[in-house]
Amino acid sequence: MTGLLEYELGGGVRAFTAGRDIDLPYTVVQPHQTHTTNVAYVDRPDLTREDLEGVDALVTDLTDVAIGVRTADCIPVLLYDPVNRAIGAAHSGWRGTVNMIVKKTVIEMCRLFGTRPDDILAVIGPGIDYDSFQVGDDVALTFKESGFPIERIWSFRGARQEGSMKGGHHIDLKECVRYSLTECGVPEKNITVSAIDTYTDDRFYSARREGISCGRNINAIMLI
Repeated sequence: MTGLLEYELGGGVRAFTAGRDIDLPYTVVQPHQTHTTNVAYVDRPDLTREDLEGVDALVTDLTDVAIGVRTADCIPVLLYDPVNRAIGAAHSGWRGTVNMIVKKTVIEMCRLFGTRPDDILAVIGPGIDYDSFQVGDDVALTFKESGFPIERIWSFRGARQEGSMKGGHHIDLKECVRYSLTECGVPEKNITVSAIDTYTDDRFYSARREGISCGRNINAIMLI
């Protein structure tokens, strides 16, 4: 899989992120994401984006069916239950993060497949980093009221500097997602967090750097 960013989750599964100009090695079932917290069960391989309208996370226990989410600064989360042979993929932008889409995806895996959170292996993939995710007062307030440990996920860095990500409020989305996973019962040792900042790494699409009409990174996982 030349050019793909691959994740090591043990035997029985393949997981990767395909960034800029990287061809997918096989078909990936993807939803039409609209920043909801809707989670859909993929029960057949021919589901289309139209079938999955308004969905931002997928789960399945089908073998050889890749599921994935599209991101361009939002945080992708890939989940693997090696005991019950089930997988999940979630698109966690700031709205999805505040509304705990990752927790809802874990809960759905538990409900459908008998997953135990302490068996889950998780990847928090490439997305916008703390230093690059500068937000306004309204988004900062939303996170302050969300129940996250504010001292770990927010900072105010003085007056905003026009044309840069310096100053202003900053939110650590990856830490928010990691915290959400641990609150669900996923052990910290089972969580891999990518150090890649899509805003500063031009191997990956970034809506904040390039505009919202840019391409999308594909983050996928498949039982084999």
